[in-house]
Amino acid sequence: MTDLKSRLNNGPAVLAPGVYDALSALLVAEAGFEAAYLSGASIAYTQLGRPDLGLVSAKEVADTIARIHERTDIPLIVDADTGFGNALNVVRTVKTFERAGASAIQLEDQQLPKRCGHLAGKSLVSLSEMAGKVRAAVDARASETTLIIARTDAIAVEGFTAALERAEAYLDAGADILFIEAPQDMAQMNAAAARFAGRAPLLANMVEGGRTPMRTLDDLSGAGYRLVITPGALVRALAFMARDFLSTLKTDGATARYRDRMLDFGQLNALLGIDEMKADGERYDAGEAPKAAE
Repeated sequence: MTDLKSRLNNGPAVLAPGVYDALSALLVAEAGFEAAYLSGASIAYTQLGRPDLGLVSAKEVADTIARIHERTDIPLIVDADTGFGNALNVVRTVKTFERAGASAIQLEDQQLPKRCGHLAGKSLVSLSEMAGKVRAAVDARASETTLIIARTDAIAVEGFTAALERAEAYLDAGADILFIEAPQDMAQMNAAAARFAGRAPLLANMVEGGRTPMRTLDDLSGAGYRLVITPGALVRALAFMARDFLSTLKTDGATARYRDRMLDFGQLNALLGIDEMKADGERYDAGEAPKAAE
């Protein structure tokens, strides 16, 4: 498997759908994507039933990374919010997330209480404080193939020029990837790419109904972006589908009308790997070692 750092330096931009648990990551890997994005927002949506307002803890994220890493080896980009505290907290967060299986760790320059980058009312830590957090993250990682993503939310708070200045400082502090959150039009996206493309991979965040114009992977790759995430898209699609399914079930009292839009019992178990697990169990019961994965 090519590590994410090498992949970002070669070929078109990488598209990383948002995931929130082992099953969603398995589906993303099965669909052939090259990376997945563990979204703090999607964890809040699915595990807490709440919006993205900084309610998810570092332990909840670390536990989710470990479960995903146990089930699939897809490179995992992890949303670490503000690092869950100051620079010392960042050190612990990076070490914990890297051990659990993170391929890249994203930090942002919001103050607590933080919120989704496409919501109003954000506030920022100082540029120097965030630069220190980036340096702490770089120093804390065990491997240089574990990438540090520096996100700035400054466009909505201090303006676009300040956001570029912050991104420049975070790059100087050692960030591997720059994430300038919530540009309001393609002019801003193109200006960011003109300044940083070729110096560091740029991340574009596609949020349905958010502040940034929606573009295709090819469009963004052509504009100079190297990594594109769709953090909450899968949850939004599933929530739409689930509402429709439950409405149908309530009306009909049965699932028959939905059978062509769902996996049956056998299909779901096949996706989850039941045959391989049963075969391994039988070999262990017989005193044999399971065959090594090819």
